[in-house]
Amino acid sequence: MCRNIKTLFNFEPPATELEIRDASLQFVRKLSGFTVPSKANEAAFERAVAEVAASARRLIDSMVTSAEPRDREVEAAKARERSAARFGT
Repeated sequence: MCRNIKTLFNFEPPATELEIRDASLQFVRKLSGFTVPSKANEAAFERAVAEVAASARRLIDSMVTSAEPRDREVEAAKARERSAARFGT
């Protein structure tokens, strides 16, 4: 499940709220063991996603680096190359 969590810090343009929420959702899914919670757990699940997303946003906003921002397209191309080398074309 967590394979969808991507690095979100130091990109240009910065990570969007949707990207942060998606990563938070994957994290909560992994911790809870549920991809879709039951009705009884739905409120707790959504609250956890919101809290993780808020913490992630605060973390990303407070971090500093002297490195140049990474380009999303370049990073995606590198990931495709790693995938091709690992699994073939």
